Amino acid sequence: MHYVIIGNGVAGITAAFTLRERDRHARITVISGESDYFISRTALMYAYMDRMNLRDLEPFERKAYDKQKIDRVRGWVRDLNADQRQIRLEDGRKIIYDRLLLAVGSAPNRFQWPGLNAAKDGVVHFVSLQHLAECEGLTPSTKRAVVVGGGLIGVELVECLVHHGVEVDFLVRESWYWPMALAKEEGELIANHIRRHGVKLHIEHEVNAVRADASGRVVSVSTNKGLDLPCQMLGICIGVRPAVDWLKPVTTPPEINRGIKVNQSFQTTLPDVFSAGDCAEFVRPDGSPLVEQIWYAAKRQGELAARAMLGDAVDYKPSLFYNSAKFFDIEYTTVGDVTRLPDDATSFLHRLPGDAVSIRVIERNGSVIGFNMLGSRWDHTWFERWIHERRSMEDVMQQLHLAQFDVEFGRVRLDGVRAAFAEYLKTGSRRAA
Repeated sequence: MHYVIIGNGVAGITAAFTLRERDRHARITVISGESDYFISRTALMYAYMDRMNLRDLEPFERKAYDKQKIDRVRGWVRDLNADQRQIRLEDGRKIIYDRLLLAVGSAPNRFQWPGLNAAKDGVVHFVSLQHLAECEGLTPSTKRAVVVGGGLIGVELVECLVHHGVEVDFLVRESWYWPMALAKEEGELIANHIRRHGVKLHIEHEVNAVRADASGRVVSVSTNKGLDLPCQMLGICIGVRPAVDWLKPVTTPPEINRGIKVNQSFQTTLPDVFSAGDCAEFVRPDGSPLVEQIWYAAKRQGELAARAMLGDAVDYKPSLFYNSAKFFDIEYTTVGDVTRLPDDATSFLHRLPGDAVSIRVIERNGSVIGFNMLGSRWDHTWFERWIHERRSMEDVMQQLHLAQFDVEFGRVRLDGVRAAFAEYLKTGSRRAA
């Protein structure tokens, strides 16, 4: 049996090691055009800030691939012929498979702003190793930068540029910072924190046009509100999309919507071809599409997709959403439903005075459904457990200390939080989430 995996991100590599654990004799080949070894994409910012070198981004020792007899092929795949069970690389090499996993990840969104196509130099993204190299190459000649997009990738690129002494204008088109994940109060808290680091954060600003000089280097960005921002680097961090464009013209493409359409066993519409990770698209019970573009989900999908390739009965159901990250110095943990909530959901929010620390717990029909925590470190598994057990907000607040990590600088005193919650209950001030 020859298992071939296209993509060496967390989904693809997790699948490869899962396959080897179960099948000691199969041939396993992993193909990637980005890198020779799996790298932790979430750590790119630390390499850019010189806190880690490129080798540090590799979670596994290089000898682990040889030890597990996982063949690595460097190259971009350009054709898939499912009738012949064959893929073809850009350099003409052909590889025959018995079962194939498409774990090709995601690509940055790009927009057709006037003048952007003329800017051949200085326009960057921040998702891959190639993007990191581009950013590093431009940094010595960059005094000012514009970063567009108010999510996690955007703020990571902003932090890296600030580290290198670059002046940054940060454009966010929404009414507050990252409403996709933060309520207005938390969004404003993060926005103020970003500004305290010297960043010029512009809320409700969108790119109107991009201007480049005669050599093609970006020199300025104008916004819909009349700002003209000089820059030598433009970072476009407005989300990602499944990296599936290359599959559309192949000999036998799988069915593609936003991502590669799969069933709950990760099977595509092609025989013995599976997909997992950022590029895979499932169907929710209500018929709507689901693409999970988050590291934790991709890792779990990689393991389950491998089991499906081995013949196990797999019925994938997305796990409860959670994420953890940092906004400069502010820790961030979120679990469950925290935005776009039903009208009958209620929310307890407490911000510790003088600190960029806040605690939000969301409840519906007497059970907690979500947590949004800023400025301290939390163990998300407790939050997941309380949501699954349908615990009441009162019960959760009594046990909240259990979810705190016991780290020297990561714990906050909960006395004031409990006092605020008692007042919240006493006054009957349950507010709409």
